[in-house]
Amino acid sequence: MKTGERTPQSTTREYPDRPIVGVGTVIIDQGRVLLVKRGSPPLLGEWSLPGGVVELGETLRAAVEREALEETGLIVKAGEVLEVLDRIIPGKDAAPQYHYVLIDFLCAMQGGELRAGGDAADVKWASESDLEKFKLERLALDVIRKAFLAANSL
Repeated sequence: MKTGERTPQSTTREYPDRPIVGVGTVIIDQGRVLLVKRGSPPLLGEWSLPGGVVELGETLRAAVEREALEETGLIVKAGEVLEVLDRIIPGKDAAPQYHYVLIDFLCAMQGGELRAGGDAADVKWASESDLEKFKLERLALDVIRKAFLAANSL
C-alpha cells in the first residue's frame, strides 16, 4: 500500500466493522422538542430525535446542522453537547447489527420551514408532558429531559 492510501473499510451501517459516529439534534422551541418518525432502520417507524451519520471531512456541529435541515427543513445552530453515548443493537448470533457512537447537541432554531425530509417520515413538536405518547426509547427521553433543563436555565 502506498503512503497516504486508505485501507478499505466497510461503509455499511448494518453489521459494520467499526462503530459509526452519529449526531443527534435536540431542538427546543417554545417549551417543545422536535421529534421525527424514522423512515428507515434502525428504529423504522419509531419516533426519535433528528440526526444521522457524520460524513467524512465534516465537523460534528456541521453534521448536526446539516441533518436538522435535511430531516426537518429547519436551520439550526448547534450549541452545547448534551450527551455522548453508545447505541449498540444486537443482531444475528449477538453480533452488533448496528453500532453508533452518538453525540447529541442542544440546538437553537434559526429559521427554515418545518417539513419531513431525508429519512424522516414525519415531524412533530412535543411538549414535555406529551412525550409518553411517542413511545421514545429511554436514551432519547433522558437526553430530551436534559435539554429541557438546559433550555430552561438560559
